[in-house]
Amino acid sequence: MNDQYIWLIWSSAFLIPWVIIYIIFPVYRRNMLWSSIFTMPFGLSEPLFVPEYWSPPSLFNLAIDTGFDIESLIFCFGIGGIGSVLYNLITRQVPAPVSAQERHLPLHRHHYKALSTPVVVFILLYFLPWNPIYPAIIAMFAGAIANSLCRPDLTRKTWIGGVLFLGYYIIFLLGLDLTAPDYIDRVWNLEALSGINISFMPIEELLFAITFGMYWAGVYEHFTWRK
Repeated sequence: MNDQYIWLIWSSAFLIPWVIIYIIFPVYRRNMLWSSIFTMPFGLSEPLFVPEYWSPPSLFNLAIDTGFDIESLIFCFGIGGIGSVLYNLITRQVPAPVSAQERHLPLHRHHYKALSTPVVVFILLYFLPWNPIYPAIIAMFAGAIANSLCRPDLTRKTWIGGVLFLGYYIIFLLGLDLTAPDYIDRVWNLEALSGINISFMPIEELLFAITFGMYWAGVYEHFTWRK
């Protein structure tokens, strides 16, 4: 397969389960759509990671030439919606509104601080002399912890959601390696990473998956005052 289209095909593959779940489970549609629309703009952060973390060939060579690419927007849209509902799908739980009385509990005074934690932590850590994937991982983990402290009712969903998304993401990494052998070796800047791999998968990709899943598992409920 031509490397030029692998990133497009792989990112688009995340839309397949998204569409299937959206069609089959209408009760989660609002959650998925809201989360995906909110996550999608994070694809514009790609210049922070190219070429420091990886250099994927992309449509019109946008990633290499500008740092931006269309595929990152597709990828972020696809993982956002799924990351927010995986736990719900397994447990068959549907978010319900938080009562007005609960909203005024002392913990909720820190509601917006908790939600903004990943952005603040990433900005503070980004300028240290290390690969940008590490502040991203730490920022999402910090956000997940902050959300759980502010909303203890979401703690279980946070941790289990992270593990579920990790398993989901590994399936796609396996598919990538099966259809495009050694693509990770060619595209990821492995020399700038820890060198710790599980099979062919850099530990950084797995840490990204679990921390993203942890933070994003409860972000919809947190933003929309649901539980």
